[in-house]
Amino acid sequence: MDTTTLVNSLIMLVAGLLLVGVLTTKFSSRLGMPALVLFIAVGMVVSRFIYYDNAFVTQIVGIFALIVILFEGGMQTKFDDIKPVMGSALSLATVGVLITTFVVGVCSKYILGVDWAEGFLFGAIVGSTDAAAVFSVLGGKNIRKRITSTLEAESGSNDPMAVFLTISLIEWIQNPDQSMWAMFFSFIWEMGLGLILGIVIGKLAVYVINNINFDSSGLYPVMALGFVVLSYGSTSMLHGSGLLAVYVTAIVMGNSDLAYGRSILHFNQGFAWMMQITMFVLLGLLVFPAKIPEIIWPALALSLILMVVARPLGVFVSTMFTKFSVKEKVLISWAGLRGAVPIVLATYPLMAKLENGQLFFNVVFFVVLTSAVIQGATISPLAKKLGLAGDIKPSNPSLLELTALGKTKSEINHLEVNSSMDITGKEIIELDLPEDILFTAIIRNEQIITPRGNTRIEAGDTLYVLSPKAKRKQLKAILTSPSLPIALTKDVRLPKEKEKVTDMLEDEES
Repeated sequence: MDTTTLVNSLIMLVAGLLLVGVLTTKFSSRLGMPALVLFIAVGMVVSRFIYYDNAFVTQIVGIFALIVILFEGGMQTKFDDIKPVMGSALSLATVGVLITTFVVGVCSKYILGVDWAEGFLFGAIVGSTDAAAVFSVLGGKNIRKRITSTLEAESGSNDPMAVFLTISLIEWIQNPDQSMWAMFFSFIWEMGLGLILGIVIGKLAVYVINNINFDSSGLYPVMALGFVVLSYGSTSMLHGSGLLAVYVTAIVMGNSDLAYGRSILHFNQGFAWMMQITMFVLLGLLVFPAKIPEIIWPALALSLILMVVARPLGVFVSTMFTKFSVKEKVLISWAGLRGAVPIVLATYPLMAKLENGQLFFNVVFFVVLTSAVIQGATISPLAKKLGLAGDIKPSNPSLLELTALGKTKSEINHLEVNSSMDITGKEIIELDLPEDILFTAIIRNEQIITPRGNTRIEAGDTLYVLSPKAKRKQLKAILTSPSLPIALTKDVRLPKEKEKVTDMLEDEES
């Protein structure tokens, strides 16, 4: 086969994998499990035809995918939501992970027949949770806000903890004389530096993006991603926690008045999906299905211990001084899905050429797979059974930016009207809007209505309002009920007619 034919074949293979990966997301939502399960399955099927065992490339792709995934999660994390539960989340991310690591480590020593250090290494690898998998399963279920916020904040902060423990334990296995105090101070340095640089680079990114004018709006998402990668790279080079820096940078950007923020978010959502597909397909390729039967029973035993003993024990101990009810703790325990991070961390023993590196990878792979299938398919029914899930969430107001701050400093506010708002049933002229706040379009019953002074606002309407950014608070005070404040959201699914208006506005933006 000549070079040109080989390149074309690889391109066709990538195209097929991406298309199959995207289509599997449709089936995953119907089956009630994270899409990662089907992505990995695609990789395992392809591995029957392609031999792939490059752990180094897989690790690089996995780390970059984690950067993008954490960026997306952080951008959608509202600080006001996680602030009340930050103590609980940090306790889960530290004490909870340590307890999980210890329990699973002790069991691994006897079940897998490894020494103590390797047992704890396995516990550290499977110690972190995956919020993307959790929320993909919960979908639009109206889970109590503090539960979802806790899971979100925990997942963003426990990944760095798991990475630190994994790398430290590998170094300890290779160098048993290493001081425990040195490891402790290394932990403080890594987390502290990750937090500080994350904040600094996040604020720098917001300042630069808001004060630079590009001819193409498509460059803003690329610049935002560049800052996030810079956050990881610079922090890691200084021996800090790069993943923590990425998450903090993303939170700072997502909670700031950011030009083209919606465009940045949409770009990153698509890119995060592509990276997830690529990463899990590669991880599936790295698994040799013929070796799975050898480790099924010990892996299943460890998976059950993790789900019903280690994780619940870690949750109940680390949240014993919080106001979470027993039912809420049970749901948080069961929602601790394992996903991308454990499988990526499982490549570290392979790269370090540890004796049991391949065994660890295969067992971790099986643990993640069973966690996603068993827990993923039962989280939503359990939430309903415990009375912690309501109906589908109602649509809330969302923001659609029109132009960059450096140009007109204006924005289009996209608002979903419900019966609890004071503006419902009133004519536009009755709202006494300032001259520089204008209604540009109303979507009603999938029809576009041209706003006029005597147009009456009805429940279920979608309003598009042009206003200066400086009057955002004033606009919210006018359009939302003071007694029932409505939070802004970032993901509102629109009918085709609404999408037409959105496309028209974004074309004007460009």
